[in-house]
Amino acid sequence: MARARAIRDRVHGTRITYSPKVFIPLTMLCRDKCGYCTFAQPPARLESPYLSEHEVLAIAEAGAAAGCHEALFTLGERPELRYPDAAKWLDRHGFDSTVDYLAHAARLVVDKTGLLPHANAGALYPEELALLRKTAPSQGMMLETLADLDCHRGSPDKTAERRLATLDAAGELAIPFTTGILVGIGESRADRVEALEAIAESHRRWGHVQEVIVQNFLPKPGTGMHAAPPCDHDEYLEAIALARLILPEEIHLQAPPNLSDDFGHLVDAGIDDWGGVSPVTADHVNPERPWPALDRLRVVTEAKGFCLAPRLTVYPEYALDPAHWLDEDMRFPVLDRSDAEGLGRSDDGGWYSGADAAPPMLLTPPQQNGAADVRATAGGAVDEVIVGVRAGQEVGVDEIVTLFGARGPEVRAVAAVADELRQAAVGDEVTWVSNRNINYTNVCTFKCRFCGFSKGPLSLNLRGDPYLLTLDDIAERTAEAAEAGATEVCLQGGIHPSFDGDYYIDVTRAVKDAVPDIHVHGFTALEVTEGARRLEEPLADYLRRLMDAGLRSLPGTAAEILDDEIRAVICPDKIDTGEWLDAHRTAHGLGLRSNVTIMFGTVEQPVHWARHLVRTRELQKETGGFTEFVPLPFVHMAAPIYLQKRSRRGPTFREALLMHAVGRIAYHGWIHNIQASWVKLGMAGAAQMLQAGVNDLGGTLINENISRAAGASHGQEATEDDLRALCAPLGRTLRQRTTLYDAVAV
Repeated sequence: MARARAIRDRVHGTRITYSPKVFIPLTMLCRDKCGYCTFAQPPARLESPYLSEHEVLAIAEAGAAAGCHEALFTLGERPELRYPDAAKWLDRHGFDSTVDYLAHAARLVVDKTGLLPHANAGALYPEELALLRKTAPSQGMMLETLADLDCHRGSPDKTAERRLATLDAAGELAIPFTTGILVGIGESRADRVEALEAIAESHRRWGHVQEVIVQNFLPKPGTGMHAAPPCDHDEYLEAIALARLILPEEIHLQAPPNLSDDFGHLVDAGIDDWGGVSPVTADHVNPERPWPALDRLRVVTEAKGFCLAPRLTVYPEYALDPAHWLDEDMRFPVLDRSDAEGLGRSDDGGWYSGADAAPPMLLTPPQQNGAADVRATAGGAVDEVIVGVRAGQEVGVDEIVTLFGARGPEVRAVAAVADELRQAAVGDEVTWVSNRNINYTNVCTFKCRFCGFSKGPLSLNLRGDPYLLTLDDIAERTAEAAEAGATEVCLQGGIHPSFDGDYYIDVTRAVKDAVPDIHVHGFTALEVTEGARRLEEPLADYLRRLMDAGLRSLPGTAAEILDDEIRAVICPDKIDTGEWLDAHRTAHGLGLRSNVTIMFGTVEQPVHWARHLVRTRELQKETGGFTEFVPLPFVHMAAPIYLQKRSRRGPTFREALLMHAVGRIAYHGWIHNIQASWVKLGMAGAAQMLQAGVNDLGGTLINENISRAAGASHGQEATEDDLRALCAPLGRTLRQRTTLYDAVAV
């Protein structure tokens, strides 16, 4: 067990996963007669041979409402070959076989509820596996044992040849597959080793075995093995440990928590997964053994020094390589329920970036949560990075990726160290700027796939009509902003096909003519680069002319993700990473300050976030020109890339919290200000960010339209009192600032 734990800890770290699921017993008829099974029933005990479509969907809908990701279809094997009632039901409903109906039911579930079907249909032929691959992202079949045992007499589907053939066929078809062994049904230790080695060999050929279940036998009344002794506890723990030692180390190892009274011991044997746990349905295979409540599962897991994380029916290694492992029809359903690591989205209670819903309480005000949770799991990778940060070490890409993987108490620990760095860097003041956004046009020649604001020929059916403000409109809005107390106008818009570079200069002059002392914070790296290009003018010369007209700083938007692998997907015709960095390098060299943004939650992964942070930190070391870091969570609701089923639905709240905290850690000593966008996060979300390294709440943002065009409910205006209410419970002081963080004269 010690050796098994060492492998698990090295390969899988401090994370133990589980799949929030519903259990759909499509049919409890089976042609096999296993001596230990109470799942299979004769027709006389069932109201119907199969669940109806309505019954299937009712279970799935209840699971979706409870935050589940998986619909586990379990069923007997080929009952139509044994029971005429089953064959008649299938024929009457237009299905050729049980597998045919299973494929249909799985399609209904994914189409109507978004749950991801996992098909556990037993020993199948290649054409049946291929059929189910179109409607279920993953499939499974317990190998159980290769030994010829009495308990499998009269079970034609339980022969070693049939099970191994199914296992290999699934690999050849590139199906993420679950299998496992059953311990204590009369097999020997050598039999277990043989079965595990057979699984390992199949996986080495195809790479498809995503998880192996090691399940303990418990006798059940009314079965042929009702008088047999239960699986010996030590023998069971040894079997789990042997599985970890024998199997390729990347295979995930699962033991069901409901079949052990003290299931914490299973962690000691080397597992890294609890399997499916349902808040809605019973374990129909073991109905006498209820699932542990999720809170208890979390407590037991954390007591062992691990963090609990939800996953999908497919593990991240398979979810993140959909072209190989998933049928085309299954790729978006998996993506839609994925977080940035390819795990299952945490249950955020209806919160999405931009949505008018309260976020989950990952952090509570200090007076409410007692002693601060400032340490991560002892010995874990997150804890190791935190120790290094506290010792003054600078985090690189690998360490940043590790921090982004924090879960449970690790999240609170990352937030705590970020807040320590915030206090050391800028104290307890929370700043804000009184400003107005002027989005002068939503017509754009570029085709950023995440943008619901811009209007082009292909986006006229989305929110809003095309518009272009006149210079008089812009001057009037500037004067209104100044009258309301704004010290800044923020100028951003689409790249209109009729613009030449002089348009931006004319806009700047119109603003300064209207209010000479207002700060002009305007024009993204894309806008100034495109303006200079259209005039065939060096960027430095063009920026000097903008400065002469009154431009004083650049926003950091148009950065999105500064990694060209991702930009090729979300904004392929936009400036690339090098051009964005060069634009800001040039601006800083001329004395223009700017900020760093990151727009996250579409298709990228934590490594891309890490590269973004490191690349911008290197530029800051070179120029010192960035004033702040502003994370911008992707708002998905009306974004083209999401409507085209090519992106995730924005970040989870955990990911949003970590982006602010890890940003504080990564930029420590180089960028002092970390801003939370209440427009994207909502006020309640921004309040938690203030405990995770954030010291700035941005602007009051009168008439912010870009987020709202993408579906955000927030975004029009916040008052000073609104911002002050966020600070009060934390004992923090609110102070108005200028764009460049100077004090505002009273």
